[in-house]
Amino acid sequence: MLRRLHGLPGVVLALGLTVVAVTGAVLSLQPALDRAAAPTVPAGTSVAGLAAQVAARHPGISAIRQRPDGSITVAFDDGDARGVERVDPATGTGLGPYQVSEATRFITTLHRSFLAGDAGRAAAGLGALAMLALSVSGTLLLARRLGGAGALLRPIRGTPAQRWHGELGRLAVAGLVLSSLTGLWMSAGTFGLIPEAQGGTAAVTASGDTPAPVGTLAALRSAPLAELRELSFPDPADPTDVFTLRTAAGEARIDAATGAALAFAPATGLEQINDLVRTLHTGRGAWLLGLLLGLASAAVPVLGATGIILWARRRAARPRVAANAPARGADTVILVGSEGNSTWGFAGTLHAALTAAGHRVHIAAMNDVGTAHLAADRLLILTATYGEGDAPASAKSFLSRLARLPGRPPVAVLGFGDRNFPHFCRFAQEVSEALEAKGCPRLLPMKRVDRRSAQEFAQWGQDLGAVLGHDLTLSHVAEPPKTVPLMLAGRELYGEAVGTPVAILRFEAPRDPRTGAPGRLPSFEAGDLAGIVPPGDTMPRFYSLASSTRDGVLEICVRLREGGLCSTFLHALAPGGAINAFIRENPAFRPTEGRTPLILIGAGAGIGPLAGFVRANAAGRPMHLYWGGRSAASDFLYEHELAQHLAERRLTSLKTAFSRDVEGGAYVQDRIAADAPRLRELLKQGAQILVCGGRDMAEAVTRALEPVVRPLGLDLATLKSCGRYVEDVY
Repeated sequence: MLRRLHGLPGVVLALGLTVVAVTGAVLSLQPALDRAAAPTVPAGTSVAGLAAQVAARHPGISAIRQRPDGSITVAFDDGDARGVERVDPATGTGLGPYQVSEATRFITTLHRSFLAGDAGRAAAGLGALAMLALSVSGTLLLARRLGGAGALLRPIRGTPAQRWHGELGRLAVAGLVLSSLTGLWMSAGTFGLIPEAQGGTAAVTASGDTPAPVGTLAALRSAPLAELRELSFPDPADPTDVFTLRTAAGEARIDAATGAALAFAPATGLEQINDLVRTLHTGRGAWLLGLLLGLASAAVPVLGATGIILWARRRAARPRVAANAPARGADTVILVGSEGNSTWGFAGTLHAALTAAGHRVHIAAMNDVGTAHLAADRLLILTATYGEGDAPASAKSFLSRLARLPGRPPVAVLGFGDRNFPHFCRFAQEVSEALEAKGCPRLLPMKRVDRRSAQEFAQWGQDLGAVLGHDLTLSHVAEPPKTVPLMLAGRELYGEAVGTPVAILRFEAPRDPRTGAPGRLPSFEAGDLAGIVPPGDTMPRFYSLASSTRDGVLEICVRLREGGLCSTFLHALAPGGAINAFIRENPAFRPTEGRTPLILIGAGAGIGPLAGFVRANAAGRPMHLYWGGRSAASDFLYEHELAQHLAERRLTSLKTAFSRDVEGGAYVQDRIAADAPRLRELLKQGAQILVCGGRDMAEAVTRALEPVVRPLGLDLATLKSCGRYVEDVY
């Protein structure tokens, strides 16, 4: 619900909000420009002093005003000349006519009403309400993604669009909320939704005596010029008329003959609120606040653009589901937990089969679980498991939300994973246990589907159909990923002497057959994943990338696995041979931005993305690489390139460990334990640790690092939660 509130409305309103924000950002510069241009009011100058100086030049003054921009103006009618001029508060001399530029007037009108009168003002008010809703919902979504309100200042990991959207959003949110609230108040006042300020001085009559020189009037002599809002002069033809002096404190009526204050009405609370709201919204009288609000507004176009990109990607990634029944009217609810969207394909097949059988079926992400979902006749959960048994992206908040919701529908949980991994379907098991603890009856025992097996999925469908009392045939054909052809440009082979061949493979885009021009690679960064579909198979295998698009090649390290369909195919590929591949972004496995040190740890082919990070380190950020292989003579991957990087200071230090060296074998975890003091010093400097390689190696590294970080009052769980310990494990 929260994502729907934030997503589609933001896309629909992006253009209008951008117009309001950009014009607001331009107008926010005016208070600072006005402050720089307006003469300073000398300390101790009174209203009477300036009025006397101006009266010596203009016999027919109607009012003296201090404008919100800080300038002081005089409205006069001298018979042969009339107008409004700016004056020097120190001398009362004229500084030229007062006028607002046509450009400023146009931008202000565009900001307030889209140049459309009252209808435009109403639209601008609704825009302020939308901006408030988007700011609040965006903050809540970011907090949920980062792990709670207390984690809002944690580093944001993700794609460039996700990072820009999150970073700018949390920097601008305070200014956007303030601008939205004050804009709503002013809009409500424009349409009479806020009561008029009650107050004003009582009607009074002057003494009628001959007016005294304005500079001698006591009430004006005691009024500081810096506090002036407006001084209205009496009508010369009416001896009973009075001076009206308005300041922030209120309004006074002053006898033109005696200089006595005949009446005073203090400013009401509503008037003070209105004054404060105008200052907070426009920055008039608070130029620094105006600049800060302008910076917040300037972020809106970028937030809109990145928001549209993120929305479009989510929309494109999620399969289209025909005839999705509303949640409140559904007898069957399917909730989906997916990281790479393949589980959505299975859920779509299940939805179609149940709908064809006459059920009213609603499908949604597990993160969206609500009261209506738990009120259905049955709940079916299809979820993958991510990484080390964690929740996938569309299910990260499911368990916490489930605990707060009422309802105990009958449930069936289907997990998707790979039996080769030790945490096979662990998140699905956690979901099943949470539902059982909640008291939800089981429709079926929890089932695990290995490697997206269509046969196992179909068998589960038969079991579910038996429970529902009708046949249920689930014929799922996985939609093949969209791939691009790539040609093998070069290879380096290591490790044959020790029986563990590892190939560094570099691919290029095919040349244009008509022009011979080089082809274009897809966009990727080191640490992203290349999905490669071997011939005769539909399931892609994923390899960490050791290069970025800027390098001009797609580079991977591939270890030959006995019986491995894809690794055998890649090792047998000759230069010029073709593969079909696609890119899966892996934004979680990235070095943080900045200059803090990086500790890179890997073994075997896991050196690939780590070498890519070093290669991209042209700025010379401190990078310390710990890597383990089997034999220095046979499988020292990237040996010559790493030596060059050391010489160029792209790599600060290199510690290697070879398990089969004749002089005494060692593993990468041994180097970590031996280097504990230096690692602690790097961690004190805020170092980030990135680990890539096999699961056994990663577990050994974890055991070696725990005693390293413990004396610092840290643990790996804490470092993981704040993005300072990141793994890419296979």
